[in-house]
Amino acid sequence: MTMKRIFIPITIFVLAAGLTVGCRNRDAEKRIAELESRLAQLEKGGNSATATPAATTATTATDEKPDGPVPVAEFEKVDHDFGTITEGQKVSFVYKLKNTGQAPLIIQSAQPSCGCTVPKWTQEPIPVGGTGMVTAEFDSNGKPGMQNKTITVTANTWPKTTTLRFKAMVIARADANGPTK
Repeated sequence: MTMKRIFIPITIFVLAAGLTVGCRNRDAEKRIAELESRLAQLEKGGNSATATPAATTATTATDEKPDGPVPVAEFEKVDHDFGTITEGQKVSFVYKLKNTGQAPLIIQSAQPSCGCTVPKWTQEPIPVGGTGMVTAEFDSNGKPGMQNKTITVTANTWPKTTTLRFKAMVIARADANGPTK
């Protein structure tokens, strides 16, 4: 328990530092997602096992598949490319999903990797065979260059999380005094 009490504040500090410093760095975003997963595991009373990253989902080693019917979030696509946009432009994309499982699906949260992304998601339970969505709105203000962002969706599915990704090439806007950084 003492180790857990020390690890949680350290993890929170690392997450905050990572969000502040590494918002543009894809490796930092991946590490932040892993740390968030680890923190969630510790808060649930898990042991010292680390999260297992996967292409579109991540599952903690202590989580076990629940017995009985479970919902399945089948996304039409988990990656999106906004292409080239101008700095300051706000763009959004709707990730559509279908519950192909055997129980109602409930999206509990959608955590962006950066404060420049605002997610919205279906709040009511999605019945078996029903559809839902997660919308990602990206504000490119102050974000010139290549951007790679993620949204970690947590639901009552197995595995519990799905990672949605998008990218955009943000062209710096020019004003009367020259280009801005």
